[in-house]
Amino acid sequence: MRYATGPTREEKRMLSEVFAPKQIKEDPESLQIWGKDWTNGFVVAPSAIVFPESIDQIQDLVSYARSHHLKLVPSGGRTGLSGGAVASQGEVVVSFDRMNKILDFSAKDRIVSCQPGLITANLQAFAEEQGLFYPVDFASSGSSQIGGNVATNAGGIKVIRYGLTRDWVAGMKVVTGVGALLDCNAGLIKNATGYDFRHLLIGSEGTLGLIGELEMRLAPKPQPQVVMVVGVPQVTDLLNILNGFNDRLTLSAFEFFSDLALQKVQAHRGLPAPLENRVENYALLEFDESDLPMAEEAFADCTEQGWLVDGVVSQSQAQAASLWQLREGISESLAPYTPYKNDLSVRISEVPTFLADVDRYVKDGYPDFEVCWYGHIGDGNLHLNILRPDSLSVEEFFHVGHTMSPKIFELVQSRRGSISAEHGVGLLKRDFLGYSRSDEEIALMRGLKQVFDPDQILNPDKLLPPTQNLSNNER
Repeated sequence: MRYATGPTREEKRMLSEVFAPKQIKEDPESLQIWGKDWTNGFVVAPSAIVFPESIDQIQDLVSYARSHHLKLVPSGGRTGLSGGAVASQGEVVVSFDRMNKILDFSAKDRIVSCQPGLITANLQAFAEEQGLFYPVDFASSGSSQIGGNVATNAGGIKVIRYGLTRDWVAGMKVVTGVGALLDCNAGLIKNATGYDFRHLLIGSEGTLGLIGELEMRLAPKPQPQVVMVVGVPQVTDLLNILNGFNDRLTLSAFEFFSDLALQKVQAHRGLPAPLENRVENYALLEFDESDLPMAEEAFADCTEQGWLVDGVVSQSQAQAASLWQLREGISESLAPYTPYKNDLSVRISEVPTFLADVDRYVKDGYPDFEVCWYGHIGDGNLHLNILRPDSLSVEEFFHVGHTMSPKIFELVQSRRGSISAEHGVGLLKRDFLGYSRSDEEIALMRGLKQVFDPDQILNPDKLLPPTQNLSNNER
C-alpha cells in the first residue's frame, strides 16, 4: 500500500488562501488516517487533508479546486465499506470533522438543523433529550457522521419499521462542483415544484456536491423495546418466522446471523451463547413491549411448525442491549480477518434461495474460505463476508474476491436485486455497476455528473465505472 508524502508547494499555497494552518494536515500519519475508510485493499495517497468550518469555506475550496485542477474527496466518519472515501491519486480530502454542530431545533416541526460532521449518536442523544427519537441506527453510530449517512443513504437495523436515512432528510444545503449553493426543500412536508434535488443528492456519494448543512426529521419516542433471539435450523424458515410475527405485531427489527458469525462475536467480545444448544442460524427480533403477548403466541406457533427450536427474551433494557451485541458486534469481530464484503439486496421473498445459491457457489469453488453471513432479513439485505485465510496476502485475497464477485452479482442480477444495498458503490463496486443498472441508466448518471460537476473534481473515479469498462451499448 502506498502513502502520499504531502501536497506540492503550489498546492500548499493555494490551500493556505482558503484555510488557516490549523485547518490543514499534511503529515504522513494524518494522510493515512483521513485518506481512507474501513475498506481495505486500496492505495491510500491523498496530498492533504483540509477541515472546513463553514459553507463559505466549502464554496471557496470548490472555486479554487476548479481553477487549479484539484480533486476533492469528501470524508465523514470514514466508516464506509466500499472505498467511497478513499483518496488514492493525490486528491485533497475534505473532512467535515469540525462542522459537527447542531444549529437549530424546531420542536413544532420536529426538525433538527445540523452540520454534516455531526456524529450519528450525538443526533440520537439530542433527540432523546427532546423526548423524541432519531431512528436510523447501526453499529457505527458512535463514529459515523450524518453527512456521510446521507451521502450513502445509510440503512441499518430498523429499516423494516422506520426506513432509510432518505426518509428522515427534510432539507439540505449542498455545494455543487461549480460552487453553487443549493438549498433543497427547506424542511417542507409537501413540495410539488418540480425536480427534488434532495433525493438525487442523497446516496450520490459526494460525486455531485458537498453537503454543508442538513435538516433532519425526528420521530415520536417509541415504547420500550423487547428483544428476542431465536434459533433457526433451516435458512428457508426465516421468512416463515418473519411472516408469523408480522401477522400479529409490528416489528422494529428482524436480523439474521449465522452460527459462524456468532462464534466470532463470542470470541471477540467474550459474550455467552444466547441459547443452550447451537443451531445453524439465528434471528433477532425487536418489538414494542406491549406486543410481548402476541410475540409469545407467534413464537409458540413457529415452534409448533418446526421453524425455530429455542429462544430467549430480554427481561430488561440491559439484557436487550446485551442481545443486540450478538448482532451489532459482528462487523467489528470480523475485521481482524480482513473479510471480502458484499452488501447485497434482493426481494424479501428471494432471500432464502439467494442465500443458499451464493453459499453453494462460494463453498464449492473456494472450499478453504470461511463464509460468514448476517443481515437485515426484514428488508432483504444480506451481508456476505468471506474471511481471508492466513495463506493469502490481503492483495491476493482481494484479487480472488474480485474474481468471485461477477458470479455472485449474476445471481443478484437474475433476481433483479442490488449489488449494494446500503454501503454504496465507491471504488469497490464501481466496475460492477452494470449488474444493477442498465447502460441507459448509467449514461444518464454520467450526464447528471457532467451537469453538477463539469470539471470532475468531486470524489473522482467513484460510483461510475471508467469509460473503458463500458459496454458496447453505452459507448
